[in-house]
Amino acid sequence: MSRKWTPERFITLRRIRISICVAAVFLVSILAFAIGAHKTVALEINGERKEVTTYAMSVDRLLQEQNVDIKTHDAVTSTSTELLADHAQVTVKKAYQAYVDIDGKQVPFWTVANSADQLLHFFEQNEIAATRVQVDIPNVYNKLTGGLIINHDGPVTVIADGKTSIAPNGKLTAASILDSKGIQVGKDDRVNVERDNNETILRVQRVTYGDVTNVTPIAFNTITIQDPNLEPGQQAIRQEGENGERTDTYHVTYVDGQQEDAALTSSTVTKIAVDRIIAIGPDKPKEEPKQDNQGSDNTQSNNNNQSDSSDSKQNTDQNKDESKDNNQPADNTPSDNSGNAGQNNSQNNQQNNQNQNSGSQQQPSQPEQQPTQPEQQPQQPATDPSTAGLWHPSPAQAQAYAAGAAAQYGWTGAQWDALVWLWDHESGWRWWADNPRSDAYGIPQALPGSKMGPGWQDDGAVQINWGLGYIAQRYGSPLQAKAYWLQNNWY
Repeated sequence: MSRKWTPERFITLRRIRISICVAAVFLVSILAFAIGAHKTVALEINGERKEVTTYAMSVDRLLQEQNVDIKTHDAVTSTSTELLADHAQVTVKKAYQAYVDIDGKQVPFWTVANSADQLLHFFEQNEIAATRVQVDIPNVYNKLTGGLIINHDGPVTVIADGKTSIAPNGKLTAASILDSKGIQVGKDDRVNVERDNNETILRVQRVTYGDVTNVTPIAFNTITIQDPNLEPGQQAIRQEGENGERTDTYHVTYVDGQQEDAALTSSTVTKIAVDRIIAIGPDKPKEEPKQDNQGSDNTQSNNNNQSDSSDSKQNTDQNKDESKDNNQPADNTPSDNSGNAGQNNSQNNQQNNQNQNSGSQQQPSQPEQQPTQPEQQPQQPATDPSTAGLWHPSPAQAQAYAAGAAAQYGWTGAQWDALVWLWDHESGWRWWADNPRSDAYGIPQALPGSKMGPGWQDDGAVQINWGLGYIAQRYGSPLQAKAYWLQNNWY
């Protein structure tokens, strides 16, 4: 017996059918997603290749699954786009710090090059001829600093102790090549790699030190004094001068026997200079006007505004009053009695007065107000020059550094030209470029400059590394950054 149809039963069955369909679609979607998300990827880390299976949707997620720690300067590339695809190839090159020599200045340089020759090739790709670049190897026996392969593709020319030889296998470290040639490297010796046309040169420079002493003469001074026993204008040498001596000791650095640097270690005065003394006669005395010896001089000097009186009694009273006034300190003028005494002494003992004053000179008055010290002291450098990567580089040095760094991004040819154009317009490749209308600073004109990290005020390497990373993340390449700049007059 079949069940009777009712509206309630119809609605219930309909709900069941809908639920079954939704569940089926959901299960199919999950299955399709699982099948599509599962992928096989080729992962290469520093030349070591392996295949991995993953459900990761991005390269970053894949690297996290594989416990691959990515540092700031490491290079990560993928054959897929933003989403990780099946059978994609992901390449990771771990960066290490090498040392390049730019115009004689050693600069730390983070690179992913697999050989010193390749690192030099990065600089050559962008045709930087304004500076001479070489790779320095501070310690050839250290695995970190000396483990760099010299030439991945061919032989190496070895120059040491004035001799030249060829190492046929360039796929070796500097230590291995030098050991094969029987060349010992001292702790202070320098090892560097450079390119001359298509030739890779491994050079060993012997460094020695020595102390050099120089004796420098100290010139004597000439002093003049007045001698009243000499005639006016007459000169006489009282003591002959004699030069002194200063002994300076320098610590000198020699590279392959040639002096490179000298640092002053001590300076001592070994002989004191003797001054030369010249006596000069006194100046000719000036003729003084004749003085009137009348007793009314004192009265006239203190009563210039009063009329002369012919009454002798009145003059006597005035002299008495003036004598009383002279016992009190004067308000604005020196004592009149002192002036009279000086005049009398000048008239009666003129020659004696000259002899007393011939050896004395009037000292210049001291300034009432001492010079004020500057309130603002010079600003100290924000970065220690000894720890900076590229301390205060010239525009040519900055471009040389950027040429190698940009080549590691693959930015050569037109891309490099666009980068040069971009930073020419932004800062002229000047590390100290400061935009007066904003807080933008440095070679890439970061806004604000402090976001470039420690050393942003003085270290050209910090500025360039940050600028290249900024262009790569925001625009993808210098050409795209230049196109944006042309549209907006900034980037």
